[in-house]
Amino acid sequence: MQYLIISFTHKNTDIALRERLALNSDTKKKEILRLICAAQNISECMAISTCNRVELIAVCDDTTSATKHILNALKVITGVDFETLEYYASVYEGSGAIHHLFSVASSLDSLVVGENQIAGQLKEAFRFAYESANAGGELSFLIHWAFKTAAKVKSLTQISKNPVSISSVAVTKAKEIYENMGASLGGMSAVVVGAGQMASLLAKHLVAAHTNVIIVNRSKQRADALASELGSLASVEDWDELAELINRYALIFVATAAPKAIITDELIEERDFRRYIFDICVPRNVDVKESFNIDIYAVDDLDEIVKGNIALRQEEATAAFGIVNDGVAEFFKAIKQKHSAPSIKALRQRAKDICESELEKAIKHGYLKRSDENEARKLLHQVFKAFLHKPTVRLKDRNDSDTISALEFLFDLEITSKDKTQF
Repeated sequence: MQYLIISFTHKNTDIALRERLALNSDTKKKEILRLICAAQNISECMAISTCNRVELIAVCDDTTSATKHILNALKVITGVDFETLEYYASVYEGSGAIHHLFSVASSLDSLVVGENQIAGQLKEAFRFAYESANAGGELSFLIHWAFKTAAKVKSLTQISKNPVSISSVAVTKAKEIYENMGASLGGMSAVVVGAGQMASLLAKHLVAAHTNVIIVNRSKQRADALASELGSLASVEDWDELAELINRYALIFVATAAPKAIITDELIEERDFRRYIFDICVPRNVDVKESFNIDIYAVDDLDEIVKGNIALRQEEATAAFGIVNDGVAEFFKAIKQKHSAPSIKALRQRAKDICESELEKAIKHGYLKRSDENEARKLLHQVFKAFLHKPTVRLKDRNDSDTISALEFLFDLEITSKDKTQF
């Protein structure tokens, strides 16, 4: 059994390719997981798709054939040719896959180092795979350790202090634009298109900058709920007013889950003031020519601020990677213990059963008084625990199926599949 990750992120692919690869609907996610797990070589899989990454995480017997199968499945779902996928994919196997996932969970591989959204996105990705019967014990064990390591990174470093997200970076860029013009966001009005998590973060950062926020969302109920949460600086407009709003205001932020552009040239009218549109969606939700006196900023255009974020956090990131390295080592130690645990439990139970049986015989034949039974039991149990201590330690330190099989044969241990899934 091996862990495998096929990865497309802001580090190895541009936004145009990530748009094509985006698994931005439950239907796509279910189908890609179904196709991947259809391979006999692959027992479990999950998929994470965000604005910065599309990653397929699998448990397999052979990483070479599994990689080819996963890329072919992705080709079927996305329409991207196999050669392009193979060229751009970063492939992580074994300990490399574990290290990568732990880094992702700890927000060390994010576009914005230290952002907190990735944890929720990973949890949701696993939940989706588990509920669709494509993820089980092995991925559950892996994700548990990923979050355990991420928790240590968060508690032992300052990497997530004053957390930063793509949403906050977009607002920071807007502040920078207006500061360069001798102005500020305070007192201005900004249109926020969307009312989900990303849009909510955008709106909160804008309100913190004393900006009036106008929320536009297909579901007015969600927009109203967000406006209520934000307070007096927030208001809501109907979705039908979108075109009028983006032609009235200079500052527009777009953060929806729409699978294609919702702001296009057809909606745009010429204006004598400059407009700034921040599109933090993948796929992009804005497809407008910049000839309309409009500047458009997509996720990858925020790179300068992101680099500054990385530089500021570099020292903490170095410490965090040390924690990740320790987490990987602890994970593999836990894997060894996990695989040997059912056999160790069965061996100890066999020793206990024999002790109980021999104790009962001794009392029955008069070798031992019934009044001494409890003391004798304590002694017997202490003896077998002492005797099995060294074998137990050595078994936990090995991941050797031959040794475990030999143990099960020598002591006639019966390990059921149910026993194995409990660990």
